Amino acid sequence: MRIDPVLLTLPFEGRWQARNSPARRVPSHGTELFGTTYAIDFVPVDDRGRSAAISWRTLLATEPAEGFTGFGRTVRAPARGVVVSVHDGEEDHVARRSPVAGLPYLLGQRARAGAGVTAIAGNHVVIALGAAGPYVLLAHLQRGSVRVAAGQSVSRGDAIGSCGNSGNSTQPHVHVQVTDSTRWDAAHGLPLAFTDYRVSGTTRDVPCGVPAEGQIVEPGPRA
Repeated sequence: MRIDPVLLTLPFEGRWQARNSPARRVPSHGTELFGTTYAIDFVPVDDRGRSAAISWRTLLATEPAEGFTGFGRTVRAPARGVVVSVHDGEEDHVARRSPVAGLPYLLGQRARAGAGVTAIAGNHVVIALGAAGPYVLLAHLQRGSVRVAAGQSVSRGDAIGSCGNSGNSTQPHVHVQVTDSTRWDAAHGLPLAFTDYRVSGTTRDVPCGVPAEGQIVEPGPRA
């Protein structure tokens, strides 16, 4: 049975690159654990499409998260709803674009998953779009940046926090997913789509869709 996607707006301003897009594959992150079936990641980039400048550390070592283009960039509510859960206080890790630095981190993936959703999502906000859901999770926020509290109503575009590198993250980005529950051990991921966005470098406005893998997008003029 086909399920209509939950419609959202891009939760940011400026240029961001889509990664782990459900337009490429489902489950998008290679697993349905924690309701991530249709999740998508957005990495903030500069005018040259880079998340950070390239140096020897990019190839061989870790990099400070603060040196990335989008670290600290405002993250906004992608829809109207009520905040039902927030978590803050997790550290922002060093970034690991290097395969050398990334391998040890990759080997710790199973342990992080076993530690629960906080170890995976890091600092995050969950917004209920209705009394019984669906629920939108925005994850990997910067420590100390969460600006909303549980029970608070938000409108589309309200600032909820900043882009960080907390949780299961190798460089600053925002993870967005929609689920039918906040019981993460049993939650099912729901399809999502974004309205009124522009593919950067073109004049093409997308009224509704899911950014393709690697595509750089920004909010359109009507967003």
